[in-house]
Amino acid sequence: MPPSISGFQAAYISVEVLIALVSVPGNVLVIWAVKVNQALRDATFCFIASLAVADVAVGALVIPLAILINIGPQTYFHTCLMVACPVLILTQSSILALLAIAVDRYLRVKIPLRYKTVVTTRRAMVAIAGCWLLSFAVGLTPMFGWNKLGEAQRAWAANGSAGEPVVTCEFEEVISMEYMVYFNFFVWVLPPLLLMVLIYLEVFYLIRRQLNKKVSASGGDPQKYYGKELKIAKSLALILFLFALSWLPLHILNCITLFCPSCHKPSLLIYVAIFLTHSNSAMNPIVYAFRIRKFRVTFLKIWNDHFCGQPAPRKDEDPPEERPDD
Repeated sequence: MPPSISGFQAAYISVEVLIALVSVPGNVLVIWAVKVNQALRDATFCFIASLAVADVAVGALVIPLAILINIGPQTYFHTCLMVACPVLILTQSSILALLAIAVDRYLRVKIPLRYKTVVTTRRAMVAIAGCWLLSFAVGLTPMFGWNKLGEAQRAWAANGSAGEPVVTCEFEEVISMEYMVYFNFFVWVLPPLLLMVLIYLEVFYLIRRQLNKKVSASGGDPQKYYGKELKIAKSLALILFLFALSWLPLHILNCITLFCPSCHKPSLLIYVAIFLTHSNSAMNPIVYAFRIRKFRVTFLKIWNDHFCGQPAPRKDEDPPEERPDD
C-alpha cells in the first residue's frame, strides 16, 4: 500500500512541479543564449552556463527525486542514499560556479589590461570541469561511508531482519546531520558565501575608486567601461544574494536538527525551506532577462526565430557599440 499524502505534501508537490516547469525551460534558454550569441562567450557567461546546467538538473532530476523522498517510499538504504545525493552535488556545483563568477569579475576590474591573457576560454573550461569534479566529490561523500547506515543496520537487526536494511526513504533517514552541518555547511557552503561577499565588496570598491579617479586602464571612456562593470557586478551580486536567501534557511534548520534534537520543527517551515532551495533554480533566468541586456535581447531573438516565426533583425543580436558583458 503506497504511503498516504497529507495536504501539506500535496501542496508542496504541486509547487515543486510548477518550479520544475519554470526552471527547466528558463535555464535551457540561458544555455541556448550562450551558445548562439558570440557576445556571450567570455568566461563569465561560460560560468553562468555551467550554473544553468546545474539548475536544469535541479528541475529535471532533483525535484522529481525530492518529491519521491517527500512521499517516503520503502527502499533499500543505499538506493535511498543514491536518490538523496544528487541535490548535494548540484548545490555544491552552483556554489562553486558562483564563486568562479565572483573571481572572474574581480579579475576584470583588478587587472583589465591582462585579463584576456590570464582568463582564457581554455582556462575557464578547466575551471568549470574542476568545479564539477569537486562537486561530485563533496556530494558523493555520504556514498563513501559518512551516512546513517550504522543506525539503520542496528534498527534492522533489532527487528530480527538480515541483509541490507530497508528504510523509509527520507533525506534525514540516510544523510548524517554531522555531514550536513560540519562538512557541507561549515566547510563547503558558508565559507564560499562569505568569501564571495568579500570579493563583491572589493569589486564595488575598485570600480567606485576608478570612477572617482576617472582613469581608464582600457584606454576608453572610464565612465562607460567601469559603469558597465558596476552594472554587471550588481546583477551577479543579486544572483548571489538570492542563492544565500534560498539556501540558508534549510541549513539553519539542519543546524537546529543537529544541535537541538528535541526542538520541534513545523512541517510547513520545512516545506517552505525546501521550496526556497528549489525555486532558486527558477530565479536566475528571470534576473538575467531583467538585468542583463545581452541575455534579454538574445532571449527575444530565440523566441522570435524559433517559436513565433518572426526572425529578429540581425543588428539586434549584438549591437556593435556594446561590450560582451553588457
